[in-house]
Amino acid sequence: MTVDSVDIFGSDQVGIHLAAVGNYVFHPAELSEPVKEKIDNVLGLESIELSIGGSNLIGALLCGNSKGMAVADIATESDIDLLTSYGDVVVMEGGVNTAGNLLLANETGVVASPSIPEEGLEIIAQVMQVDVVATTIAGQDVVGSLGVCNDQGILLHPDVTPEEVILIEEVMKVPPMVGTACFGSPYVGAGICASNEGAITGTETTGPEMNRIEDALGYL
Repeated sequence: MTVDSVDIFGSDQVGIHLAAVGNYVFHPAELSEPVKEKIDNVLGLESIELSIGGSNLIGALLCGNSKGMAVADIATESDIDLLTSYGDVVVMEGGVNTAGNLLLANETGVVASPSIPEEGLEIIAQVMQVDVVATTIAGQDVVGSLGVCNDQGILLHPDVTPEEVILIEEVMKVPPMVGTACFGSPYVGAGICASNEGAITGTETTGPEMNRIEDALGYL
């Protein structure tokens, strides 16, 4: 199954707990075996147990592609040491450090929150080796929560504007669609974790929403 559902620690917001980065999915250590098996089978990625600064909200704190990744500055030295074995790492500092909430990345581009300073955008571009564009989605700056992508497509908050869509499609080189997850939530990045093989979403996600996710992310 290319799209399947699971809850993590009783929450259907799986996108804040899981981070698909290149060929890996980073996840909290305390997941049950059935949950881990479903994640492995659906995403088709090598799974890596991780906490970031003691937090299980990996998806909210980490974002990247196969070249490199950005992580929140609550990451400890041992967290960063672990991550650097899977790619180059930039630590996001100050008030803009929830990397997973503020970035959308695939192998061709990065959509970044306008709250990230220009020098930060330049470093992200160098580390992930792609072009970066700063834009809101639906007028909001937590772009990582408002979209989910892979190298085949991108699903965005239903209120994304035409101007935002043009910028996003230009940098990510994939066709955008709009939709929801987890029974009507527009925060699709918080509710979904996706790879090129499949996507995991929360158990409240409806059949029509799953069909939309399949279509948007190129699984059909």
